[in-house]
Amino acid sequence: MPEITDSQLIDGVQFTVLRAFGDDRGRFLETFRKAWFPQRSWARVQSNVSYSKAGVLRGLHYHFHQVDYWFCVNGTVQVALADLRPDSRTFRKTETLQIGEQNRMGVFIPTGVAHGFLALTDAVLTYNVDNYYDNTDEHGVAWNDPELAVSWKQDAPQLSERDLGNPLLADLPVDSLPRLCSA
Repeated sequence: MPEITDSQLIDGVQFTVLRAFGDDRGRFLETFRKAWFPQRSWARVQSNVSYSKAGVLRGLHYHFHQVDYWFCVNGTVQVALADLRPDSRTFRKTETLQIGEQNRMGVFIPTGVAHGFLALTDAVLTYNVDNYYDNTDEHGVAWNDPELAVSWKQDAPQLSERDLGNPLLADLPVDSLPRLCSA
């Protein structure tokens, strides 16, 4: 079982530190078990992989009906999280951390928490989600939103057109944001 800790900054976010078993042939580690996160049913699960070149930033994205669990298989990424749930005691709080092969950390991201990552090196990020892809549940907020003030490690990252067009949090009606009870 990995070490699982709660974020001290954003309610519902959890971090795993995975155990690696290695010898002269290489190493093995278990990256995910649904039992580690009993707060979600994981009845439907999809696994995805993202390959990113150094300097690519993906996000900030959020969902109403999906949680994510991220693990960086290769390279290093800076993860940024922002609580967009107005009824959360940690609303508008942000957190950044680095994950990658050097620290074997995973990140559990609940619904309503915006998430993004900056590839600090060429990187491969895997993520499990508890719902199948649904483009109607894909939302975003500006990666450089001054209200969130995420401290990215790069001022001019490479972004997709979609992420360049994400609105500021101040431009989103508060009643259109996710709630703690989003399923």
